[in-house]
Amino acid sequence: MKMAQNSPIPVEIANTVKDLERAGFEAYLVGGCVRDIFLGRKPKDWDITTNAKPEDIQKIFPKTVYENIFGTVAVINENIETKTEDGTIDETLCSIEITPYRLETGYSDRRHPDRVSFSDKLEDDLKRRDLTINAIAISLSDGAIKDIIDLYGGFTDIKDKVIRTVGNPTDRFNEDALRMMRTIRLAVELGFTIEKATYKAIQSHNNLIKDVSTERIRDEFTKIIMSPNPKLGLEMLHETALLSHFIPELEKGIGIEQRGTHVYDVWEHLLRSLQHAADKKWDIEIRLSALFHDVGKPKSRGFSRESNTYTFYGHEVIGSRETRQILERMRFSRVTIEKVYKLCRWHMFFSDTEQISLSAVRRMIVNVGRENIWDLMNVRICDRIGTGRPKENPYRLRKYKAMIEEALSGPVSVSMLKIDGKRLMEVCHIPAGPKIGWLLHALFEEVIEDVKLNTTEYLEKRALWLVSMDEKALKDLGEAGKERKEEEVEKKKQDIRKKHFVS
Repeated sequence: MKMAQNSPIPVEIANTVKDLERAGFEAYLVGGCVRDIFLGRKPKDWDITTNAKPEDIQKIFPKTVYENIFGTVAVINENIETKTEDGTIDETLCSIEITPYRLETGYSDRRHPDRVSFSDKLEDDLKRRDLTINAIAISLSDGAIKDIIDLYGGFTDIKDKVIRTVGNPTDRFNEDALRMMRTIRLAVELGFTIEKATYKAIQSHNNLIKDVSTERIRDEFTKIIMSPNPKLGLEMLHETALLSHFIPELEKGIGIEQRGTHVYDVWEHLLRSLQHAADKKWDIEIRLSALFHDVGKPKSRGFSRESNTYTFYGHEVIGSRETRQILERMRFSRVTIEKVYKLCRWHMFFSDTEQISLSAVRRMIVNVGRENIWDLMNVRICDRIGTGRPKENPYRLRKYKAMIEEALSGPVSVSMLKIDGKRLMEVCHIPAGPKIGWLLHALFEEVIEDVKLNTTEYLEKRALWLVSMDEKALKDLGEAGKERKEEEVEKKKQDIRKKHFVS
């Protein structure tokens, strides 16, 4: 990305600020982009605040979008030539939001201000912001940082890795209750701690989250799940009682002892499974599946006097249904819901690698889908790590992988040829019968030796020559090809097992 010299500010952003200043207005970068600059992170969006009013902003820039009551004007850059390192357009520069300094009063819906008025003072704009680390403004000179306006100690909090609200936390959370979840999300995203009074205010006012829309809660929850430390995020959601308002099912696993191979209760097991998925940087569906795969255990728990342990028969069936209900309630996409449902439903696949058959593996692939089978293996790995066992890839899992790979590859056979029996009958003018099989296996023998021969044109010509041979000679060639096919099947199987270090 092109940057102003010796500055983390892209040229497009610096030029936008400069255009406002040339027109006689103040302009500052503000909010999350400033926080990210000081943290050495790439901002996810760029926000500019100014004493220009919306109509002034629209006069300065050739193309804008202004469709809200808050004064925010989006400046559209249609001809962005700046590319990211991978050669794609940097979407953060395609639309830059500019907002006038503003004052807000009344938050009857605990999200939007009842009244917005524009101000001529930067101080008014900064005091309405949620967190100190988001209430820092910077001015620019020649594209580099000129002045830092930090009225609430946000720069110190960034340096000390602390999150606190601007002013009274109760006031901030009453204005927008989602700020409670956002505070936790930023803590786990950035590796910060939450200041004591701010954390206590979340605990005291957790019930306000009930006034927030499901979609907004889902989006913050997703960001927590996708953070580097979702386990801590879930623990804080529980400690503050926020979680009880939107996924109480997870908390039912607290204190549900498992015994056997499990060191932890169901709650701790699920959190550790999720954390491993995050450590591996796996996607949202694997993380959600790791978090919910045993959510059915509290309902299914029984006790075996014979083995002096707990049983959880059918927990994967109960849990997958419960997972579907939770994700539907939170309005996740249909694609995500269906995939997570499958991964939770079938996470108990296989029990004994010495007894499981290849046909059973094939049935499992049909159940979960070829496109999901390796993700199912990853959920299984998370499940294992979540029990407290440190080894991620023991013999049993390697054997599962080998069997799946073998089932996916399918047997090496004449079906790989670019010609089939029906076409041979048409080309060679012969009826169905053993000769067709001999021809296919003879052609297969040649293709195994040289894959480049596997073309329709060559095989048709070669078949016409082979069919003219003495029947016994053709049969011998066919039998040799059949033996070669069986050798290739065995070789492929051994290669797969060797790859996974299993017998």
